Amino acid sequence: MIAFGQAVQDYLAIRRALGTKLRDHDWMLGDFVAYLEAAGAVTLTTELAVAWARLPGVDAHPGYLSSRLSVVRGFARHFQAFDPAAEVPPMHLLPTRSKRAVPYLYSEAEIAAVMGAARALRPQLRATTYATLIGLVATTGMRIGEAIALDRDDVDLDEGLVTVWRSKFDKSRELVLHPSTTEALSAYVRERDRLCPAPRDPSFLVSPAGTRLVYVTVRSNFARLLAQASIKARSPRCRPRWHDLRHTFACRVLLGWYRDGVDVDAHLPELSTYLGHREPTKGTQTVFA
Repeated sequence: MIAFGQAVQDYLAIRRALGTKLRDHDWMLGDFVAYLEAAGAVTLTTELAVAWARLPGVDAHPGYLSSRLSVVRGFARHFQAFDPAAEVPPMHLLPTRSKRAVPYLYSEAEIAAVMGAARALRPQLRATTYATLIGLVATTGMRIGEAIALDRDDVDLDEGLVTVWRSKFDKSRELVLHPSTTEALSAYVRERDRLCPAPRDPSFLVSPAGTRLVYVTVRSNFARLLAQASIKARSPRCRPRWHDLRHTFACRVLLGWYRDGVDVDAHLPELSTYLGHREPTKGTQTVFA
């Protein structure tokens, strides 16, 4: 019998060597292996995979159960190459009933409103950090995780460049900043260094404790800022999210090109590269208020 645990380690090592991050796969597959071993399984079967995927219970979101089974399915394909008796769960099992979210495209007034709500936060360092974070994401189309991960050395305000290192798909890229964005970031640096002269982390954006921002906290605070700015969902599937600032940026660039008579198809790879897409098949305007 092939050792499940070693097979998981080999599978994750191979996938990550190919550039896939697999953020939740370690603990999910570790839990799945423990389940197989507790069941005395001699190989991987569809029945055991589905039973494990359903462990969270009937109250769990269908999308989560489907995601659990999808993680096992990927491993099962790998495992079957070494154990022909192993089964790969069919795609139709535990289908998710969730639908892809509809992007919420922010107006300039809405972005200004949520930045205004951020400036009312306390203490002052939190206020200026969140207002800057929102403006930075809105004017560059960065992913929120990329903005939080920026270190001070990654932001060159003399050249008006931001370097994003090894982000999604393990890609790095340089972002050219609009002059008004550079000016706003320079103002943030002066205020940040005045309010926090001895930070604990090298992060560009800092919390009141002088540490790097934490995504879970940023997400919950952003939800409160949206409420304070009276920005509400347009439908159950169209709810304002951090990621929609990225969608808004991309749409504004495209609309600007169309209005200027630019050959959009020819320039799509440039926008795709700027946004850090996997393949460049798809610079910037400012909304800093």
